[in-house]
Amino acid sequence: MVALGGGPQLVALDVDGTLLETGSAISERVVDAVRAAVIAGVHVVVTTGRTLLTTRPVLTELGLVDGHALCSNGAVHIDVARAEPVAVQTFDPGPAVRALRALFPEMIFAVEKVGIGTWATGSSPGEFSIGEYLLVDHGALSSEPTPRLNGWWPTGTQEEMLRLLRKLHVPDASWVHGEFGPWLTVSRRGVTKGWALERLRSALGIPHHRTLAIGDGHNDREMLAWAGYSVAMGNAVDEIRDLADEVTDDVAGDGVAKVLERWFRV
Repeated sequence: MVALGGGPQLVALDVDGTLLETGSAISERVVDAVRAAVIAGVHVVVTTGRTLLTTRPVLTELGLVDGHALCSNGAVHIDVARAEPVAVQTFDPGPAVRALRALFPEMIFAVEKVGIGTWATGSSPGEFSIGEYLLVDHGALSSEPTPRLNGWWPTGTQEEMLRLLRKLHVPDASWVHGEFGPWLTVSRRGVTKGWALERLRSALGIPHHRTLAIGDGHNDREMLAWAGYSVAMGNAVDEIRDLADEVTDDVAGDGVAKVLERWFRV
C-alpha cells in the first residue's frame, strides 16, 4: 500500500463481477464507500466493458454526477455530468467479421451503436435490453465503424474457440475473450482499459503511483497492469488474481468497499 503514497487520487472500478453481480443491485456498503471517496476529492472512474447505455444506470446507482467513465473496454469516454461521449475510438469491423466467420461460420456478431443500441446478426444470451436492438445481415453490420464488436459461438466451447483464435490475425484490431462461454470482444488495436486510463490520468495530472484499479475479468488485465496499485476480486479468474498486487473479498462480500474503506468512510 506504500505505492499509493497515503491514498489513491484516481480509482478505476470495473462493473460486472466487481461493483455488482450481473443482474443485481450494487450493495449499500459499496455505494457508501464510493461516495466517501468522491467526497474526499478522488476521481472515481467506472471502467467497464459495458456500453454507454448500460453504464448509465450504474453511474446513477453510485450517485456519480460528474467526472469521467470509460465504457466499451476504454473505447468510449463519457462525460458523466452529461452522460454523453467525449471521445470514441472506433475501427472498421469488416475485416474482423470476415476473419472470424472463416473460423466460426455459426458465430453471431453484434456491434455497438454508441448511445443508440446494438446491431446484431442474431440473438445471443445475456443481452441487455437498453436501447435499440436491430437484427441485420453481415454486410449491414460491417458497414459503419464501431467501438466494439462482440462475437458469440453458439455451437462451440470456450476451450475450442481459444484454440482456433490462435489462427486469427486482423492487423488493425485486437480481441479479448470472456470469462464464461465462447464469447469475445474485438476493438481497435491498442485500445484497452489501461490505455484509456493512462490518457485520462495524464490529462488530470495525477501521479501514477496514486492510482488504484479493481477488477475481476480478462478485460481488466491491462487496467490492473497499468495501476499504481492493483486489486483483484476474490471471484476473479486465476490469471487476474495472479497479476494483481492484492486479492480482496469477492463481489458478494463487498470486496470493493473493503479496499476503499481503508482511506474513505462516510
